[in-house]
Amino acid sequence: MKVKKYRIMTLALVSMLAGCATDSYTVEDQLAAEQASLSERVDGIERKMDNQSLLEMSRKLDAMELEVRTLRGDIESLQFELQGLNSRQRDQYVDIDSRLQGLESGRAAAPAAAGAVAGAGVATAAVSAQTTGPASASEQESYNAAFNALKDGRYEQAATAFDEFLKTYPGSNLADNAKYWYGETFYVRRQFTEALSTFQSVVKDYPDSRKTPDALLKIGYCNYELQQWKAARVALTEASQRFPDSTAARLAEQRLQKMQSEGH
Repeated sequence: MKVKKYRIMTLALVSMLAGCATDSYTVEDQLAAEQASLSERVDGIERKMDNQSLLEMSRKLDAMELEVRTLRGDIESLQFELQGLNSRQRDQYVDIDSRLQGLESGRAAAPAAAGAVAGAGVATAAVSAQTTGPASASEQESYNAAFNALKDGRYEQAATAFDEFLKTYPGSNLADNAKYWYGETFYVRRQFTEALSTFQSVVKDYPDSRKTPDALLKIGYCNYELQQWKAARVALTEASQRFPDSTAARLAEQRLQKMQSEGH
């Protein structure tokens, strides 16, 4: 009986130990499963964060690429405008340089009685003196100082000097030339509105002046720069038709052809 009792107790003890082992194994498995689940969730969150970062970087790169393309387009536009500006400036300076050289060349042909002195402005004075009489010494000196400042590229100083000359000697036989070159001081500084009104006053106030063809040409040039195409064509056409054998007429025809090629 005792042996049987011990067997029963042993079996009970073994059963209890087995149950404890089974419970321990189940808890470990559950913990491992939960750990794996958490790890998987963390991996998923990290992947989402990585994907969001990549998307954000991609969006930023796209935006930067668009900005670069826009800037490149702006640069090309500015380069084109700069080329056009340089071309117009070359036309302007070539024009005034050719006029100054023409005056200097004419100086040699001017009669000595005209009272010529050093400087290109003397040639202009000599031409006027042939028909209206010589200017006074003070007029001539004032005019030459203004013209030489223009020739040397001291445009602001030349503008002031020509303005003072016109105020001091409004009836001078050099007034038409002085008014024209006064307009040039604005033109070469790209102050086209002021230049336009000055050249227009040359045509209006001195209709028989030798500077009228040149003034008409510059009226056309100023309107061109101000993009007043119709007014530019009118002035250039008038210069070409009224003075067909002049240098101004030839330059006016060239500018009209340029306007036509540009669609103006």
